[in-house]
Amino acid sequence: MSSAKIKKGDYVVVLTGRDKGKKGEVIRSLPTADRVVVQGVNLVKRHTRPTQMSAGGIVEKEATIHVSNVAHVDPKDGKPTRVGFKTLEDGRKVRVAKLSGEVLDK
Repeated sequence: MSSAKIKKGDYVVVLTGRDKGKKGEVIRSLPTADRVVVQGVNLVKRHTRPTQMSAGGIVEKEATIHVSNVAHVDPKDGKPTRVGFKTLEDGRKVRVAKLSGEVLDK
């Protein structure tokens, strides 16, 4: 079992770069490359050739962003927070927000 700090479905805020301050949900996580794709962040234009499925043209989509440039949004106050780990009474290992102590896992 991997202990990734940022996973698909997490709500994060961008800390640096041209999209600094933007918040969004993680669409895709690439743990081997230490990168994530965040909805509405780091948009790039791709020139695509027409196929049977799509018309082609210039398509705007999200590119990956390094995991060090994003932070979890604290569930209590909405500020960026670091992530820690804690073992619950039932033996489950869960991710915890360092700022408020709230459990981030469902």
